[in-house]
Amino acid sequence: MPLALLALAVSAFGIGTTEFVMMGLLPNVANDLGTSVPTAGYLVSAYAIGVVVGAPLLTALGSRIPRKRMLVLLMALFTVGNLASALAPSFGLLIAGRVLAGLPHGAFFGVGAVVAARLVTEDRRARAVATMFLGLTIANIVGVPVATLLGQHLGWRATFLVVAGIGVVAMSALARLVPQISHDQHGGLRQELGALRDRQVVLGLLTAVFGFAGVFAVYSYLASMVTEVTGFGESTVTLVLALFGIGMTLGALAAGPLTDRALRPTLYGSLAALAAMLVVFDFTVHVKWAALLSVVVLGAVGFMTTTPLQMLVMNKAQHAPTLASASNHSAFNLANAGGAWLGGVAIAAGWGWTSPTLVGAVLAVVGLSIALIAGLTDRTPASGSRVVASSESMPRLSEVR
Repeated sequence: MPLALLALAVSAFGIGTTEFVMMGLLPNVANDLGTSVPTAGYLVSAYAIGVVVGAPLLTALGSRIPRKRMLVLLMALFTVGNLASALAPSFGLLIAGRVLAGLPHGAFFGVGAVVAARLVTEDRRARAVATMFLGLTIANIVGVPVATLLGQHLGWRATFLVVAGIGVVAMSALARLVPQISHDQHGGLRQELGALRDRQVVLGLLTAVFGFAGVFAVYSYLASMVTEVTGFGESTVTLVLALFGIGMTLGALAAGPLTDRALRPTLYGSLAALAAMLVVFDFTVHVKWAALLSVVVLGAVGFMTTTPLQMLVMNKAQHAPTLASASNHSAFNLANAGGAWLGGVAIAAGWGWTSPTLVGAVLAVVGLSIALIAGLTDRTPASGSRVVASSESMPRLSEVR
């Protein structure tokens, strides 16, 4: 394995940690800054909004910057955003810091996927890209629980200082280990933008926005649910987040071979299972052992949707997958923002701490409906749905079935 992949994985670990750690720190931030937990939930949305805006914008602005330099610059922006969050004297400035930290997220993964694929031979490109995303998965198993525990004992500001430190380490690793990668001749930004006008790409992005919002409607307030409803102590929150990360990893592992075998059925099944599990969680959250088991299953079915959605968008983008890939991260984080906001609205309306579970179930059903419409209206033959392999594109993807 090229050491450059380790640099990309470390960067992904830092990004994944700062993206998800806020969910476990919402009660601490709310108490420290004198606001409510639902209002503090806007910090989750703020990061997601940064991703939504930054992914297409920074990808476009950096289209002529060498890949290695672009990765280092994006990680530098990430580091500054987390440092600003750690030093923010008010809730409003913390919101701004979270937006700033989220700006490079989608562009980094979009560019990073291309770089990872270029570092190895063609027959190993998929494994190279998976290695980079392994950092994101490990962040949810180790980084987020540890960072949450750190925030609970030393204050939430310490968490963001540590994440900023990870950003510095990642910048150094990228600068030292990633080789210079030249640009290839391709259709450029106009062709990338043209791919986003494809109806199937648009429907895929909308499926991600609504379907994945169901996950974040609950995950954003999971810490409060298990303490206020299930009856766990604050110290157990780290265990709950780790269990969600384990479920997320299991779901991602299962989604790979299932998506290779049947893309759309995997997408339909995962969204249907997500909707059902969110309804079940409304009941099981009241029982400790059942709540813990449900958290694992919820993480699994929730993140099973990501692989088929990513494959679908990349396949339908054909020769211009870079911006489509970055935009898919925008869609996922728009789901993050929307789910957190709607879950907070339900709690603030007095519907109870468990109300986000039913809100999430409705959102998952909407996402499933859009996915079904996309499948019924897809006129592209399976044999013509592969991404044409090139040094600028992602690895050859499975057929859309």
